[in-house]
Amino acid sequence: MNEDLDAGLEPTAPAWTVFGDLMSGLLGAFVLVLVGVVGVQLELSARLDEEIKQRQEETQRRKTLEQALGGPIAQGRVTLVDGRIGISGSVLFALNSAELQAEGHEVLKSLVGPLSDYLLANGEVLMVSGFTDDQQVREDNRRFADNWDLSAQRALTVTRALIDEGIPSSLIFAAAFGAERPVASNADEAGRARNRRVEIVPIPKPSVQPAQVHEQRSE
Repeated sequence: MNEDLDAGLEPTAPAWTVFGDLMSGLLGAFVLVLVGVVGVQLELSARLDEEIKQRQEETQRRKTLEQALGGPIAQGRVTLVDGRIGISGSVLFALNSAELQAEGHEVLKSLVGPLSDYLLANGEVLMVSGFTDDQQVREDNRRFADNWDLSAQRALTVTRALIDEGIPSSLIFAAAFGAERPVASNADEAGRARNRRVEIVPIPKPSVQPAQVHEQRSE
């Protein structure tokens, strides 16, 4: 009868077999976790390398630009801060005017050669930005509706002057900021004078031109 009972029971797997299966499962899970951690570390390392490369390239571009503009900077005609070429509004224009003064024209003329060489060597374009202080345009000045209008006209004047002196029109564009983005307090005349300025900034060339965007949308 014992033989009949034994025949009805399935054999039990040895304990070491169960333990081995458990360890195999744990090892597999550990390997998956390890692979995931390594993958994340590789991705972070690649991102860090790319960021370091971009910063090095940016630093090199700024050094190249500083070298190109060494003459005008040494003469005190322009400033260069964080890759932004600044020209005082009083050098370029009379108060509340967008007509380029003789001194301003000479300053811009001195920048054309260095900027042209820099743009061709680095494949960048120029953004010419106009800024004003926070004082409202006089009501009797009918040429400009407001500070936005004044800053836009000044930026356009500088842009056209640089084109006339030899900067290719395809490598330059104008932007207006009005009284936004001041670099000093508007509480006194010294600060307002600093805020009345034009900045010329080399930036990477856009991959898609406005005309191309229009064509894509029309499709």
